[in-house]
Amino acid sequence: MRVLGVDPGLTRCGVGVVEGLPGRQLAMLGVGVVRTPAEDELGPRLLAIEQGLESWLDRYSPELVAVERVFAQHNVRTVMGTAQASAVAVLCATRRGIPVTLHTPSEVKAAVTGSGRADKAQVTAMVTRILRLDAPPKPADAADALALAICHIWRGGTTNRLTAAIKAHGAGGGSWHGAAQQDGPEPQTGAPRAAYGRAPGRSRSSPRP
Repeated sequence: MRVLGVDPGLTRCGVGVVEGLPGRQLAMLGVGVVRTPAEDELGPRLLAIEQGLESWLDRYSPELVAVERVFAQHNVRTVMGTAQASAVAVLCATRRGIPVTLHTPSEVKAAVTGSGRADKAQVTAMVTRILRLDAPPKPADAADALALAICHIWRGGTTNRLTAAIKAHGAGGGSWHGAAQQDGPEPQTGAPRAAYGRAPGRSRSSPRP
């Protein structure tokens, strides 16, 4: 499973690509930020974000896109900019037929750190540990994008398996329960133990989503 995580924002739109399966080694394929000048007009900034995201989609061909769900803040201007950048990300993915899932910040924090109230430093530290990176990804928007991708892989495991079982039932008949049982038990999720190039495993000290 290859997921493009998008942490939307007008000035800095974080992007990160993670590949792997629930309970197995996860690997970072790319991480970065799409930037736009704060002094530019809204239209050109949104266009720049679209072009930046399109280049990431071209380069990595993700199977899924995970975008942070916009939530209410005191700064209405910030919320509007985030929502607009989020809409661009959803549009780019949908235009290519790529499924999009929205995750709230608390869902992402809980999946990656075990606490829905973790701060950005804790999220960055856990992303670095989970992906076995040599250095923390910067800025925080980039780390958040990777966290979104990790969250989707770990939390999406059950949903994807149930969807597959339902499709199998609709296509080939038989009981839904039988299709689900044939798919096997849901694997336990957690941070990978092995570094790049080693056999995948699971760290006993790693958090569970």
